[in-house]
Amino acid sequence: MKKEVTKKESKLLVFLYRTIPGRIILKALTSPIISKIGGVYMDSRISRIHILSFVKSNNIDMSDYKIENWPNFNEFFTRKLKAGKRVVDMSENVLASPCDGRLSAYRINEDSLFAIKNSYYSVERLIGSKELAKKFSGGFALVLRLCVDDYHRYGYACDGEIISQKYIPGRLHTVRPIALEKYPVFVENTRECTMIKTDNFGLMAQIEVGALMIGKIENYKSSGLVSKGEEKGRFRGHRFITNENEDYPF
Repeated sequence: MKKEVTKKESKLLVFLYRTIPGRIILKALTSPIISKIGGVYMDSRISRIHILSFVKSNNIDMSDYKIENWPNFNEFFTRKLKAGKRVVDMSENVLASPCDGRLSAYRINEDSLFAIKNSYYSVERLIGSKELAKKFSGGFALVLRLCVDDYHRYGYACDGEIISQKYIPGRLHTVRPIALEKYPVFVENTRECTMIKTDNFGLMAQIEVGALMIGKIENYKSSGLVSKGEEKGRFRGHRFITNENEDYPF
């Protein structure tokens, strides 16, 4: 049964991203308006009916999380960890991972371009500022992709101070490889960019990128001092589609 569901979903994504009729439908599916409509449902009490089946179909190990009487699916989706389940190395020379995820690292070349799959990205387009982009030439872009069973809260990678925060509206494509073949997802999707003057690593841009089903980025503050390991925010689900724990489900 697991193989059948995965095959169906793969065919659906092939239809949406590789056919003309599919791309017409995709334009509507990836719009923020549709996502917001889905978000109303995901915040409603009736959405609780999906929690148990979601855990089962995605083989989520709930032993890491606090079990609560979640009022809706979104509260379950951003469920809290038990104490001690994500230990942060507080050494000054260590950059902590801000979230669970699959890490890829890219060197930003002198032209401030780097490649992800078949798409090339400029730092300027990612953060929406030509002047700020110049400051990252020679640095690194660290991309963490979350899967459906991951912890969907995120934190600060180091100590520092927020100097600016910018919301960049966009669409909500999946970030699976099939979408990266056709669209510059990381500069088309809705995202939020926080510029942080860090204590030990220079200037850092921490960018949260929304995706299909994960349409809302909820950051807790937009200014002030921050600490390594401090929770920065969470991703909230806007559309509900069960899947069988495929790689890169979003």
